Amino acid sequence: MIRKALLLLFSTSLVSFGKVTPPLPAELADYKLTPAPEAAVGLQKGDRLAICGDSITEQKQYSVLMETYLTACLPQMEITCRQFGWSGERADGFLSRIDNDVLRFKPTVATTCYGMNDFRYVPFDEAIAKEYRENTVKMAEKFKAAGTRVVIGSSGIIDSVPHWVKDAKGDKKVLNLALSQFRNIALDVAEKEKVGFADVFKPMLIADLQAKGTFGETFQVSGKDGVHPGWAGHVIMAYAFLKGLGIDGEIGTITWDEASGAATATDGHRILSSEGGNISLESSRLPFAPGSGPLDSDNSIRAGMALVPFDATLNRFILKIANHRSESYTVTWGETSKTYTAEQLHNGINLTSEFEENPLVAPFKKIQEAVAAKQAFETRQIKEQVHGEAGKADMEGTFASTEEEREPLVKALADSVQPAKHEITIQVK
Repeated sequence: MIRKALLLLFSTSLVSFGKVTPPLPAELADYKLTPAPEAAVGLQKGDRLAICGDSITEQKQYSVLMETYLTACLPQMEITCRQFGWSGERADGFLSRIDNDVLRFKPTVATTCYGMNDFRYVPFDEAIAKEYRENTVKMAEKFKAAGTRVVIGSSGIIDSVPHWVKDAKGDKKVLNLALSQFRNIALDVAEKEKVGFADVFKPMLIADLQAKGTFGETFQVSGKDGVHPGWAGHVIMAYAFLKGLGIDGEIGTITWDEASGAATATDGHRILSSEGGNISLESSRLPFAPGSGPLDSDNSIRAGMALVPFDATLNRFILKIANHRSESYTVTWGETSKTYTAEQLHNGINLTSEFEENPLVAPFKKIQEAVAAKQAFETRQIKEQVHGEAGKADMEGTFASTEEEREPLVKALADSVQPAKHEITIQVK
């Protein structure tokens, strides 16, 4: 019942995939959020993505999810990524290191996520907001001058006033209202600078309300410390940034013609054989397949995927039947079998949300593990080595030596991306 209730908030796993832009619920009427446009930044083959932000980025969760998605789901794009999160950082701090740490790698596209530390954990303050606006403009200008297409991300929300900020003022709602105005500033800068925008704040705000209504106050979309999300919140952040990068979410479509017994597949999937409803195929494009997980945990990837229309918007791996002759069918993928009507299969079912445990979970997780190992080194490279004693003694030499250390991790990630063979069986019920 929990799964059904959450899915109905946004969409069904059966195919009806229009864009979903949920309005703010009545309980959130005090938040005045400027409408955000469709994504203005599109990915290009061979892009080099820099993922920039504060300690939430340095958690290496939404950034790992983003890179894993781009690597597993869009391998044909050949996109590479680097993570540049720095705990406690504000936009001005990032500006002080953008040339040395980021632009030297010549990123073609970048995402930024600032605002959480910039608003100083106080009620909305015009002077602080003016500083944030000016620094956000400077960030956009820096990236544009370097030829980097940038997506400016808003911050998320807080779930409680952080205990470590000794000069914080106001309660949770007052501070979130301030963050909502900083979100509007980020959007305004993005529009005026003609760069992309990722709305992290709005989906997190809505998801937090809905999760608490379903699971209670202990479900913290922004994490148990009120600021640093668990996996559920990071999924929502990754969702916002992937949308901001203009990803269409089409992973592939498999169509079985019952009359002829033949199967066809879109790019990224190759039919090896099709006989008697047994379809053997090889997929070089994987769906986003983290496996199953609890929906009532704020540290669950599947919980985050259920709180936004992740599968419907970004993760469509569709199975269809053409020229059906029966009223219902049983579909088996991996160890799981489910029954559908002919109409459902004619319209198409989204395998990724219908079969959480499936044969592509293992190859997907292999890629995710390789991404996590690489990004963990990228934090050490910048924070501990480049900005440590080695970098002080020889900045360029430290970059050169650490790039040599990073290379095996890059290779391990590339080696983890392999076509996966699997089978789908369709039987008349």
